[in-house]
Order: sequence, then structure tokens, then C-alpha cells
Amino acid sequence: MFDRLQAMLMKEFLELRRDRWAMFRLVVPLLIQTLAFGYAATFTVRHVATALLDLDNSQASRGLISRFVATGRFNIVDVATRASEITRDLDSGRATAAIVIHAGFARDLANGQTAPLQVNVDGTNSNTALIALGYISQIVSLYESEHLPTIRPVSTMDAVPAVELSLAERPWFNPGIEDTWFFIPGIIGTITLIQVVSLTAFAIVREREVGTLEQIMVSPIRPVEFILGKTVPFFLIGLGDVALVTAFGVLWFHVPFVGNPLIMLLGASLFLLAALGLGLLLSTLSRTQQQAFALNFFLVNPLFILSGFAFPIAAMPAWLRWLTVINPLRYFLVVIRAVFLKGVGITVLWPDLSAMALLALALLGLSVLRFRKSLD
Repeated sequence: MFDRLQAMLMKEFLELRRDRWAMFRLVVPLLIQTLAFGYAATFTVRHVATALLDLDNSQASRGLISRFVATGRFNIVDVATRASEITRDLDSGRATAAIVIHAGFARDLANGQTAPLQVNVDGTNSNTALIALGYISQIVSLYESEHLPTIRPVSTMDAVPAVELSLAERPWFNPGIEDTWFFIPGIIGTITLIQVVSLTAFAIVREREVGTLEQIMVSPIRPVEFILGKTVPFFLIGLGDVALVTAFGVLWFHVPFVGNPLIMLLGASLFLLAALGLGLLLSTLSRTQQQAFALNFFLVNPLFILSGFAFPIAAMPAWLRWLTVINPLRYFLVVIRAVFLKGVGITVLWPDLSAMALLALALLGLSVLRFRKSLD
């Protein structure tokens, strides 16, 4: 058995070696995608195009405007003099947000009364609009707390010490709230899934399409040995991808790795086994490479969306949350982010590791049964 399996493995590695562009396809696109995600994928919004209309024209209103400018998150594109100019800026797309300070703003603020501030945002880009509104709310709240007059009642109750509430933020595991610390570990799982599933599905379908699959199966090699010979090289390639992107993220983007590499290896191995099972299943359902490509696109994209990579699973409808239970990428993202940033061990991650192991067994078992049936 081992001699036949070794011959099968040698065949696969020789094919990769003869392919001049194999290493290019396996390494360069991986690094390019990591760079693209690392720099482009971010929840931070900067330089929001903003129009201003200051009808109060006071020191207080100008002080508030300076706060928006000082943050660097807002780019003042128009200082309007009439409300119609604000409407024009939003309609034309010149401005994403518009801030209107009404007359009497400074007087109301000095008297401790409500000083209304009108904010209009372009909702066509809901993500940018919500983030911009959050920034505006924080700036205004801080400004208000610093400028409201301190009122102390003159009565016998002055002897009672006042209760002061102070809220201090202390982010754990990511003190600077760096988006790359969140995205780079997730990239390891998503890119590896795409590459391993594609390689596995296309490799077996290619054998069937060119007619060499039947030639291999009439040889003394058994179906299990053929499957191992086809999947083991891609398993090793997947481990290499995980190591490459991990090293690139740590050295280039300076994402800290505080966990145990062995737990990372265990999680990656279980995840790759599940990905190989999925790729092998796609290969049994496809007769041509075009069919494999279509099925790959149809399945991998939903796995990405339902993984929690960018969209929180808790915010999804209940029926979609149930679908994420059979998504191996969901569990691997939990494991890899926890190992990267938290440094937790198996005592915490065993539910996710167990889920990946069960999915790997189920997918590989179903794929082997489908493969044997397709040969018959």
C-alpha cells in the first residue's frame, strides 16, 4: 500500500514541479490578496466629505467645528451660507455628511439648555453613514460634557458627597483597535479555504476530463490510495499557505502572535481536512472543470459571508445562524483569532476544534462514498 501511495504522491509532486507557473499561482496571488485585504479591508472611515452650515457664527460653534476638523476623519468640502446649498451638496454627491448649527447654539449651551445640532447623511452608503454618525455623536458628546455649566444646588444636601460616574475604555487584546489585527488572521482562513477547495476539485475533475482517471483506476492502485495521493499534497500546500500568510501578517503588518503554534497547527489541520473533504465532494459532483468552477463559486462565497469574517453572526437572522453551524470556516476563524490575539488554549477552544473535526469526518466520509459511487 505504501509503495503505491508513494508512487501516487511522487506523480502529483512531479506534476507541480513541471508546471512553471505552479509556484507563482500558489504564492504570489496569496501575498497580493493579503496585501489587498490588509490595507483595504477596514472599518475605519477617514476624510468624510462634509458640508457645514453655521447659522450661529459664535465662538462656541466655531469651537465645535474645529473639533471635527482636528479629528482628521472629516474633510470640509463646503462652508455653506444657506440651507439650499447643503441640499445641493448631498444631492450631487459632493458631500456625504452635512452639519447644520442653528442660531442660538451658544446661548442655549451657556444656559444649560438643549442646543440642537442637525446632521444629514447620504444613506446610499449605509456603512459609511452609520460610522460617520458614530464619529459625530462621540465628538458632540465630548464637546457637550466639557461646556455644560456645573450646577450645584444650594441647600443642606450640599453636605452629601456627589456621586460621579466615570466611564473609561480599556480594549483587551487589541488596545489600539487596529483593523488589521482583526482582518489578517481571518484572511488566513478565507484564502486557504478558496485555494485548497479549488485545487482539490479541479485536480480530480481534470483527471476525469482528460481521460487519465480511468487509466489510473485500472492500475493496481485502490480508490482510497488514489484519494490520499490527490489530497495529501494539497493538505501540505494548505499548511504552507497558513504558515506563509501568518509570517507575512506578523512581519509586514506587525500583527502580534501570542498563542501556542501547536494549537494553531492543530486547528489548521482540522480545517484543511474539512476543506479537502469539501473540494473532493465538489469533484464528485462535477464532470467538467467548468462545472467545478461554478460549484466552487456557488459554495465558497456563502461560506465566506456566513463565517463571521466581516459580518457578525449574532446580527444574522436565526435561520442563517443555524446554517453557519455547518461552516468549518466559522470555527477556524474563532480559533485563529483567539490564538493570534488572546493566546488561549484547548480548554477554551475545544468546542470549535471538535466541531471542525466532526465536519472533516462527515465531509471526507461523504466524499469518499460519492467518489466510489461515481467510479462505479
